[in-house]
Amino acid sequence: MTRTELPSSDGRPPAAADSAAAPAPEATASPSTPTGESRGLRLIMLVLAFACGASVANLYYAQPLLIPIGHSFGVSNGTAALIVTLTQVGYALGLAFLLPLGDLRENRALASRTLVVTAVALAVAALAPDFAVFLIAIALVGLASVVAQVLVPLAAHLAPEETRGRYVGQVTGGLLLGIMLARSVASLAAAAWGWRSIYAISAVVMLLTALALVRLLPHRQPDHSASYSRLVASSVTLARTEPVLRRRALSQALMFGAFTAYWTAIADELIRHHGFNQAEVAVFALVGAAGATAAPIAGRLGDRGHAVAGRGVATLLGVAALLLAAFGSGSVLLLVISAVLLDFAVQGNHVLSLRDVYALHPGARARTNSVYMTAVFAGGAMSSAVTGVILAGGGWSDVALFAALLTALAALVWLAERRQPTT
Repeated sequence: MTRTELPSSDGRPPAAADSAAAPAPEATASPSTPTGESRGLRLIMLVLAFACGASVANLYYAQPLLIPIGHSFGVSNGTAALIVTLTQVGYALGLAFLLPLGDLRENRALASRTLVVTAVALAVAALAPDFAVFLIAIALVGLASVVAQVLVPLAAHLAPEETRGRYVGQVTGGLLLGIMLARSVASLAAAAWGWRSIYAISAVVMLLTALALVRLLPHRQPDHSASYSRLVASSVTLARTEPVLRRRALSQALMFGAFTAYWTAIADELIRHHGFNQAEVAVFALVGAAGATAAPIAGRLGDRGHAVAGRGVATLLGVAALLLAAFGSGSVLLLVISAVLLDFAVQGNHVLSLRDVYALHPGARARTNSVYMTAVFAGGAMSSAVTGVILAGGGWSDVALFAALLTALAALVWLAERRQPTT
């Protein structure tokens, strides 16, 4: 795999840079920083997995609750879909402008403080008196929930090289499990205490998670002295000079767009055409969470040299899952199968793509992650906006076919790369 050397974030040539292209130490860590396969390392990875899952879940609580939230504020289902769009727009902005700080600021302090901000925004959402205030709060929740993407690169930094794929897969699995379980937890909380309760509960969880990170995570100070503006500018350089990064970002943006379309519309389909209540929607989402098992499996496949084939299979599996959802919507069982297959495909492609992205510039993982995830969530935000329009003028099958088209385009990106002489 060929790649361009990344200029330093302060403009110095690569040989003298303290940036990603230089082979300088990645961090100044405390003596307690774990190495090897120690019990301490495994505990830290579990903490990171939980923190990632708990924080990123905030982006998805609203998806199964659009109908009750819309009724509460007196807005239509199409208008309520703006909640998903603004959450992901906020997250994309955080990825673009906050995530690069992971290569500049001490990671433990950055993560814990961002979690506190998330908790405040969640509390405002829980108490919002009208739809406008709720939208502002939920956009801030999306912006601050980017902390999950600070922690995933931290896992890559702490893990030994020979087991990095496994540990990144484990932490990413926690993140993805949070995504999957978010809909079930939100639906169950709404059924028991009303839709506002999930935001209040999550605010408390964010504060407790911040405390856990402060107490358990090792200190990690990135080896960078450039200004924030130069660091962000170097992210643009990464996007311009790294074709592998661009291709992985485009492919996963399309896959995540399909994922977002599916889960934005499925609750409406289940409630309106299958007579589900919120608790039953929660069970459906819980079954779909089985797709999160793709993360550790994909991590191991990547470690064994099967990343290219794995990404190709993932895109084709996504197409098959969405065609099944489009033409088998009369059967709840077929919808369940489609949910599991789609989640497996999207998460598998994500983990394998991250493995390639993190290998490009080990000292710039926060910035490469920023470029990659900004594109991914921009794709999700655009997809959710289109899904709202489709729902207003069509139905579930139209949404599923739209999502199938997105995954088919991701398959074409994979195929086009395979036909090139190098990757």
